[in-house]
Amino acid sequence: MIKEVMLYDKLEDNKVQCRICSHRCRISPGKRGFCRVRENREGTLYALNYSVVSSEALDPVEKKPLFHFYPGSPVYSLGSIGCNFRCKHCQNWTISQVEIDSANAFELSPEQAVSRAVELGARSIAWTYNEPSIWFEYTYDCAKLAKEAGLATIYVTNGYITPEALRKIAPYLDAYRVDIKAFNEDFYRKIASAKLAPVLESTILAKELGMHIEVVNLIIPTMNDDPEEIRNMVKWIHDKIGADTPIHFTRFHPFYQLTDVPSTPLKTLEKAYDIAREEGMQYVYLGNVMGTEKEHTFCPSCDEMLIRRGAFDTLACTVTQDNKCPACGASINVIND
Repeated sequence: MIKEVMLYDKLEDNKVQCRICSHRCRISPGKRGFCRVRENREGTLYALNYSVVSSEALDPVEKKPLFHFYPGSPVYSLGSIGCNFRCKHCQNWTISQVEIDSANAFELSPEQAVSRAVELGARSIAWTYNEPSIWFEYTYDCAKLAKEAGLATIYVTNGYITPEALRKIAPYLDAYRVDIKAFNEDFYRKIASAKLAPVLESTILAKELGMHIEVVNLIIPTMNDDPEEIRNMVKWIHDKIGADTPIHFTRFHPFYQLTDVPSTPLKTLEKAYDIAREEGMQYVYLGNVMGTEKEHTFCPSCDEMLIRRGAFDTLACTVTQDNKCPACGASINVIND
């Protein structure tokens, strides 16, 4: 099913300009945008991926990863086709970097998606696996229905959404799990075919709009692992988003077009963890590393273990119903039932 795009401008000569993501593609008749799922048909811009689902699963919310958003709860996860980045290390390139015309997918209406989430006992619904903003019309319609059904809503995103699109979906979007892939424009240009600045701008706006934010930084050896760059990123998060923002430093493994780059050494991740703690971040985690205490949540005031995790799941949570540490009474940045 196709649907007219919600946010775009009609230009002269039947050209259009999309206003969903920060590429802001100007698209000639018969052509598609950078995401390859928005097509100009005689001066009208259509989303080719509306209700096109490539992936669905009932996941633990920790797998997103979201550690402070309804810990231990199941999330109904949906993905589609396409992306507005060209990441050379993409873990889901088989759905993000393929043409929609030949993709292995099925149709699922917003009504069916929300109904399925409720039937499966999900606490929330997440648009993930590929970039959700290029699925904007579908995720917007789903999010409205999800809120009516009592579900929380999540974007697992690269952060390239435009301010106008983010403002439009904001009343129906609860969590914004954003990748800050590096803290330099050169990395974004060479590795992702994008820019850093729009990602930072959207993250600030998501915070201002009241969304719960968690940041993931996948550390790739020789590409974004410079300690000073990591420190600058952490300082930015601390100052612009807040010291209580959860940060996940995750381990890279060779994949897709970066098979010649080695896996991230554990000492590199631990150095990033130490930097974040030195800069005053209260909740810092290591990902893609098994058997580390740095996947648990500790009270930033008294160091009491509050949430114990293992294998993408919450094993125990002692945070009180009013989101406080049971040992010292300090407020904890967690959203819980």
